[in-house]
Amino acid sequence: MSLIKSISGIRGTIGGQVNDNLTPVDTVKFAAAYGSWLIQRNNNTKNLTVVIGRDARISGKMVSSLVANTLVGMGINVIDLGLSTTPTVEVAVPLEKAEGGIILTASHNPKQWNALKLLNEKGEFLNAIDGQSILDAADSDNYTFAEVDDLGSYTKEKEYMNKHIDEVLKLDLVDVEAIKGANFKVVVDAVNSTGGIVIPDLLKRLNVECIKLYCEPNGQFPHNPEPLPAHLVDISALVIKEKADLGIVVDPDVDRLALVCEDGSMFGEEYTLVACADYVLGQTPGNTVSNLSSSRALRDVTEKHGGKYQASAVGEVNVVQLMKDTNAVIGGEGNGGIIYPASHYGRDSLVGVALFLSHLAKLKVSCRTLRDSYPSYFMSKNKIQLTPALDVDKILKTVADKYKNEEVNTIDGVKIDFENEWVHLRKSNTEPIIRVYTESTSQDNADTLAKKIMDVISAIAGL
Repeated sequence: MSLIKSISGIRGTIGGQVNDNLTPVDTVKFAAAYGSWLIQRNNNTKNLTVVIGRDARISGKMVSSLVANTLVGMGINVIDLGLSTTPTVEVAVPLEKAEGGIILTASHNPKQWNALKLLNEKGEFLNAIDGQSILDAADSDNYTFAEVDDLGSYTKEKEYMNKHIDEVLKLDLVDVEAIKGANFKVVVDAVNSTGGIVIPDLLKRLNVECIKLYCEPNGQFPHNPEPLPAHLVDISALVIKEKADLGIVVDPDVDRLALVCEDGSMFGEEYTLVACADYVLGQTPGNTVSNLSSSRALRDVTEKHGGKYQASAVGEVNVVQLMKDTNAVIGGEGNGGIIYPASHYGRDSLVGVALFLSHLAKLKVSCRTLRDSYPSYFMSKNKIQLTPALDVDKILKTVADKYKNEEVNTIDGVKIDFENEWVHLRKSNTEPIIRVYTESTSQDNADTLAKKIMDVISAIAGL
């Protein structure tokens, strides 16, 4: 079991020992550290407000109660959205003029995990400096709680997913009438979390026929919640059976979007962003950003539209900062995360669904035809389990030295660009693993490159 502390929050497995897992004690301590940081950031001003929301994990209600009551005990007002999504909380923070937000979700991790994901007053993830301040506060155990007359208030607000849908439908590039006129039929797999509420509600507003698969928000994930092809066998079969136009897959907190073509084939998690960017760039030319682990296809599409593509270090906060620096009109991560600044600076599957359906409706082509129109790159995503004895930094440096005659980038782990393919190695911020991502001109080539590099790592580490 594990507890992972990082600048983006705290993530761990439920139960077990304090400081080794996400126990109630660890949850309270980290919520108090965030509250202390927020109070200090706002010069000890009273009547601060934090928006919280959770996915449908079994532990969610417990963790949410601990976080909410800790903040109230510090004199901070809490607006609790209850069952919600990561992008919904991000949207709610500025709409409520709150000073911060906390999302209680472990994203794509299995059901035994949960996490506190931390937001600033813009509804955006914290930068490294602010995140480190909270980690330092958590280590100090130096918290001051409010006296009885100064306790914060607690308010429930259950309509924010509908408000979020309203905000999406207001976007200029979301062509509601074109989508309504297309008479789409769609299968939705929401892995029994909150996407099972909000995605069908969005589709209903767009006059899209929705067939639900695993849309009961009970936290009992019917398959691994990471939306990778190996986990999407059921929706692929149902899309074919129902003769649907496409399948829509979201992760438990609804910030990653994967699509399934009408023939049951994967549109490709990487190509969610590519397709949405193609649509946005066709209407509003500009620049794009994704991270170092994302497909070259976004670069190709951006350059086709006359824009400039740049890559950031992995991590939503890094993508967002580079998007701001380059005035990017769209960006995100190749894991199906769409960041559209006209809406907000956060990965948002609702925005992704609306933009993608607008694109498909206006082109009047099938999902498979659209996918075939893009450059064909193939990725292999693998991981190497870590042990405490492994010196990951030394391993990555050794790999970089071995391939020093190639184009090597070390701003985030090690990325090695070969002529027709690349590999990116980095230590995960959310799991005790080294991620090994490769991309090439065929799946066999991508898998072969991944195996080659993993063998190199194993030899270096003596595994």
